[in-house]
Amino acid sequence: MQFIAYILIYPFLWLISILPFRLLYAFSDGIYILIYYIIGYRKKTVQENLNLVFPEKSEKEIKIITKKFYHHLCDMVVESIKSMTISEAEMKKRFTFSNVEVIQQLEKENRSIALMCAHYGSWEWIFILQTYMNVKGYAIYKRLANKYFDRLVKRIRAKYNSHLITTKESIQVLFQAKREGNITICGFVSDQSPKHDKAFHWNTFMGITVPVHTGAEMLAKKLDMSVVFFGVKKLKRGYYETSFKTIAYNPKEFPDYSITDQFLELVEAQIYEAPEYYLWTHKRWKHRDKVPENYRVKV
Repeated sequence: MQFIAYILIYPFLWLISILPFRLLYAFSDGIYILIYYIIGYRKKTVQENLNLVFPEKSEKEIKIITKKFYHHLCDMVVESIKSMTISEAEMKKRFTFSNVEVIQQLEKENRSIALMCAHYGSWEWIFILQTYMNVKGYAIYKRLANKYFDRLVKRIRAKYNSHLITTKESIQVLFQAKREGNITICGFVSDQSPKHDKAFHWNTFMGITVPVHTGAEMLAKKLDMSVVFFGVKKLKRGYYETSFKTIAYNPKEFPDYSITDQFLELVEAQIYEAPEYYLWTHKRWKHRDKVPENYRVKV
């Protein structure tokens, strides 16, 4: 059944991917009408999240952000499909880096890099970063249920020497690279909500106390990887600019969880600046009522 689904859907995706951008975004507008007005995909979750973290905003303001978010979400869907056939030159024109020299300097100094980001702006085209570097790149991801589509996504990312690995694979792959003396860059999308009963750290995120993923920080310390945050700005439809900020050159020098806390602060700053570009469909604050009794919010 997986293969049948793949051979039926793949041609449709390929046809979408070869559309010129003008038609691609017209298609995105059609998807927006479908998922926002007809299906109402996770609309209740989006509005609950926005009301939770922006209690000062009016119902009208929340509705405006919600609509802008769904427009952006649909753009990201079609841009992801466009990755199948987009040229390197076109992607470099649309996904630019304001200070890529931050990454290149670390590479010159033979520093492996833990690249932390959030579900904000666009992370779909970040793999073009590999064309500015010589090291092998990895990104932590959740394997797709359909093995054929999973292979397709991996092939797309591998075009520029960027490879997808699962959380379980990451330890073996990155430790093996270190043993062999290889410099790597690994991307972590670190703003998801971990299971509350397995969380090592809690902190406030957008004013709400929640469990926090600390895997990127802990792995960076064990492997001595410099930790760099990348933030994305949407300049206009189909155009993004990424900037890098080094959080920790030598992560072992930092107290536990301080790197993660700095990361969260940088993510918050992005969201407050333009909230419509955050992935509000995630149930990021679902464990807010399960705060440990011994936890104290930092002042």
